[in-house]
Amino acid sequence: MARVVVVGAGLGGLAAAARLAAGGHAVTVLEQAERVGGKLGWFARDGHAFDTGPSLVTLPQVYRDLFAATGGPLEDAVDLARLDPAVAYRFADGTRLTVPGTAAAIPPALDAALGAGAGASWTALLDRAAAMWRISEEPFLRRPLQGAATLARLARSPGDVATIAPWQTLRGLGGQVLDDPRLRMLLDRYATYSGSDPRRAPAVLATVPYVEQTFGSWYVRGGLHRLGLAVARRAVERGAVIRTGCRVRRVLVEAGRAAGVQLADGERVPADVVVSAVDAAALYADLLPGERRTAGTRRDLARATQSLSGVVLLLALRGRTPGLAHHTVLFPEDYDAEFDAVFGTGPFRDRPRPVPDPTVYVSAPDDPALRPDDDSESWFVLVNAPRHDPRRGIDWDAPGLADRYADLVLDVLARRGLDVRDRIRWRVVRTPADLARDTSSVGGAIYGTSSNGTRAAFLRPANASPVPDLFLVGGSSHPGGGLPLVALSAQIVAGLVGPA
Repeated sequence: MARVVVVGAGLGGLAAAARLAAGGHAVTVLEQAERVGGKLGWFARDGHAFDTGPSLVTLPQVYRDLFAATGGPLEDAVDLARLDPAVAYRFADGTRLTVPGTAAAIPPALDAALGAGAGASWTALLDRAAAMWRISEEPFLRRPLQGAATLARLARSPGDVATIAPWQTLRGLGGQVLDDPRLRMLLDRYATYSGSDPRRAPAVLATVPYVEQTFGSWYVRGGLHRLGLAVARRAVERGAVIRTGCRVRRVLVEAGRAAGVQLADGERVPADVVVSAVDAAALYADLLPGERRTAGTRRDLARATQSLSGVVLLLALRGRTPGLAHHTVLFPEDYDAEFDAVFGTGPFRDRPRPVPDPTVYVSAPDDPALRPDDDSESWFVLVNAPRHDPRRGIDWDAPGLADRYADLVLDVLARRGLDVRDRIRWRVVRTPADLARDTSSVGGAIYGTSSNGTRAAFLRPANASPVPDLFLVGGSSHPGGGLPLVALSAQIVAGLVGPA
């Protein structure tokens, strides 16, 4: 039995704690905040309540596997509901598209909204994505990252290489397969699931809509934060200890190996294994200062493009919106201008800025647990934004900026047919600077590094660090961000540590 310290009680850290505790290890989880969940946050006031992070579960089998491996079915712990429809899109030309929650119903819905042939075109894309998924899921998503060896596993045959097309971008694949510009815009959006730019992200990200539409979009009744609480309970049931309000100052290294952590108050917590669930850049820069063996990793992180962040409006609304879907996406006329603003490309030349005409994402679950009465709504509104970087980019703490930008977002919503300005009881605005403070993610970058660049996914920090007995889980490490992938990172790390 090893003494294991897990730094951070985000979903990746909690999943690792549950698996390691179930494997017989003595696990202690240390979380800087007063509650668990990390980016899977929760805000409640006056009867209104909001998930402040992810708003849907995809690939739920990953969590079924986690719960089965640690003592009982997922459905005994949370109330999962499949969303149907999955999402409603509104395009700048006035087109509206409601995507059903079952895969077979999607092509006819595309034909009805976009014209004959749209369904067949999208099906052709998903057929290609299905082949990509079959090739990449096991060797990439479920195994440790091993640099060139990982690439070699994906290159088992010339046909597999041609299917994955590592030289092709997601935008390039869309242009090749999809004739309708609205379908190409829809595909581009999936790059943002990894905080990336579709013009630079790899074509293999087409597996994201494939997974979402094949295995469904799911909601946890009562809010997705309940998934994090359920994983935390499972970890505790298996014997893990969770300590909140504990900020870790540094990882202790003795005799060349990770030997525990030191807290901000000076307390030393010894361990045989340390699992870091904090942002990888923060781990290597702040918790392991001067560690020579991590110099290469720090260099790779410095070279990578950080993922996008977001500005969030939590809107407590009077009244109900007829026909509102659980998820609604309102696209701008010029999607490229949004990515240029966020990443400081094109006309913005390394100087990111708030997006003047952003895509607006609205999550408005029809869930009585999230509203004070039946004549109210609680909206989570998200727009893509550059991370907080006062020296070289945007200072989201600049006086008045957050409220001015929130007003702009509300104006954009109004122009696109969802004017709620006269229905607002109150609002809370959360910027990338707030996310950085709350979760210790560098600049509020939601996914750590982006997938910008055809090899970016293979340059993510590995789950086994250069320091023996120090491991990484969570969205900033392999295999990436998003609820399914952080749980897979925990599965990988539990396998690397092994049973007691």
